[in-house]
Amino acid sequence: MIKLKPYSASFLTLGGFLVAGMGIYFVFFRPPLLPEDSKYIGLSLSAIQNNIPGLSVWLQKVFWVMGCYIFTAGLLTIYVAQTSFRTRTQGAFAIVSIAGLSSIGSMAIVNFILHSDFKWVLLAFTIPWIVSLILYQVHK
Repeated sequence: MIKLKPYSASFLTLGGFLVAGMGIYFVFFRPPLLPEDSKYIGLSLSAIQNNIPGLSVWLQKVFWVMGCYIFTAGLLTIYVAQTSFRTRTQGAFAIVSIAGLSSIGSMAIVNFILHSDFKWVLLAFTIPWIVSLILYQVHK
């Protein structure tokens, strides 16, 4: 018989690494305004910067904080995957389900609503999370 328990934890760990990596991107690499931001707002980047001169500086700080939180969510997901999810601690499945929906799941959904250029990447980042939950349920 194939043991699926470690695989569910492994997929969740992968999901945690993807989320943590996204946090690092937000802290160190994401520019304050992307071309898709100006497209959604309906103004050019230069018009936004001219009309709201401090916006880019403020947004960069917001993305630092948001990136740190995203990184932390990924780090905690890795920990939960390797501990309580792997050992099937009571409540682990429910917490991981809610955490996945409220973190990477909601980010993917909002990016589809915004018609973001990154919507498919974020949807792909939810796949390890979903697979881990399926494998967890298959191995009862």
